[in-house]
Amino acid sequence: MISGNLIDIFERTIYPAEIEIENGRIRKIKRKERNEEFYIIPGLIDSHIHIESSMCTPGSFSEEAVSRGTTAVVSDPHEIANVLGIAGVNFMIEDGLKVPLKFFFGAPSCVPATPFETSGAEIGINDIDMLLSKPEIKYLAEMMNFPGVIYEDKDVLSKIKIAHKYKKPVDGHAPGLSGDNLRKYIEAGISTDHECVTLEEAKEKIGLGMKVMIREGSAARNLDSLKELIRTNPDMVMLCSDDLHPEMLARRHIGLLVAQLVNEGFDLFDVIRLCTLNPTRHYKLETGLLREGDPADFIIVDTPYRMNVLETWINGEKVFDRGKLLYEYKGGTPANKFNCSEITTQQISVKISGNQIRVIEAFDGQIFTKEVIVPVRNDSFITQNPSEDLLKIVVKDRYNDSSLAVGFIKGFGLKKGAFASSVAHDSHNIICVGTNDNDIVNAINAIIKLRGGLSVAAGSNIETLSLPIAGIMSDRPVKEIAGKYEILSGIVKELGCQLEAPFMTLSFMALLVIPELKLSDRGLFDSKQFKFVPLTVS
Repeated sequence: MISGNLIDIFERTIYPAEIEIENGRIRKIKRKERNEEFYIIPGLIDSHIHIESSMCTPGSFSEEAVSRGTTAVVSDPHEIANVLGIAGVNFMIEDGLKVPLKFFFGAPSCVPATPFETSGAEIGINDIDMLLSKPEIKYLAEMMNFPGVIYEDKDVLSKIKIAHKYKKPVDGHAPGLSGDNLRKYIEAGISTDHECVTLEEAKEKIGLGMKVMIREGSAARNLDSLKELIRTNPDMVMLCSDDLHPEMLARRHIGLLVAQLVNEGFDLFDVIRLCTLNPTRHYKLETGLLREGDPADFIIVDTPYRMNVLETWINGEKVFDRGKLLYEYKGGTPANKFNCSEITTQQISVKISGNQIRVIEAFDGQIFTKEVIVPVRNDSFITQNPSEDLLKIVVKDRYNDSSLAVGFIKGFGLKKGAFASSVAHDSHNIICVGTNDNDIVNAINAIIKLRGGLSVAAGSNIETLSLPIAGIMSDRPVKEIAGKYEILSGIVKELGCQLEAPFMTLSFMALLVIPELKLSDRGLFDSKQFKFVPLTVS
């Protein structure tokens, strides 16, 4: 018998109870007269996350997540799919089965994410059909190609129809979309969006029947802007992380968001339903909601105002008990795709004819960018100017020995050195920002030698973090990865970078589907026009 003050999100009441478990399910809930010291809450669900962004395998991720009260995640394996294709999706499924945490995966809808970058794999229509036929694949993952939906691209619409054939929902990805184009996007059968950044945008989408996931991740944090939706539309909202880097996962997950919102005066039952009932119903998940007959997925906490997790139970098994993990993850099977040679400084020199260039402007805590026009000397080799925060950005195709793409960027504030990563959404080529060509080359070559990871180079000093699985993950414990990650981030900040999460922001500078100006391995890309643009402005 498990005893505690049970938080019933259906009856919207709290009462002392005993829970009897049999064969992994709740056999009986018996009310008691005397109040208990602790509280029993349904296990928490992250409604949209890319596990790969934690730089950890599903097994490693689970070890930290269950200690935060998470019992299930709705995960889009889009990142590893862009590297390894179907094999990558299968790796995530198989690795997730090694641990108790419930992983509900989607079929990645956009692999490659766009035709304007080099990726490691392609997932076509037949692949989508095969994936969605599997019971462990719960939905068609975020449809980032919203222009393809709006302009009725045949392949895009075919993927959506396949999801409807299997009666599985379709996740959206439509930053800033509104008006008739938004209506057409939703009418195609797309049911969620996690890209809202303003309350006005979110309300328009909800008004058209779309569910909004409030995202609070490492680079994009929208909870403060959107939390009023919890008062007005609690049945249409879910909580999610989207991208959560290892150092943040080591500190918090969905549970602390619950505590924050309850302390701010939001209704306890509405808050809890955002990360329990709502995702369970939307995705038809096999998770427990603290009812008789449900899977015994629940957590015991000191109080909803702190969400200090004492115990986590999944399918009737206690998997975490007062600071101690009660299962062992034995590691993942290495899988990778890295096939490029080291580079030279000559390959990243830039000469133009003109007096103005397009420059990417990045912003702290945001994944969108702006295009700014910067004057330069005519007919000259353009170099970095750290004193004016004009840095060079390079993207190297890691799958082939093709040419590099070079551009310029503002907003990082780096004064010395360079830092690079093979975690670069969506195709995970190598991306680097630096103050001088020698350090840029050293940072990129360090990652090529590792066949994936993060690096910082400043003169003769080079520090790295190895990510041997698909070049984007490790099967080492989260705290170990987080510790090394924070060391590297600290070095980058010591070199002058002003961003709170420099590697996370760097990883999105090649994300072509987010406005405004980004850099792929093939060149500068204007996502508003959805086409390549030249570095020089005539």
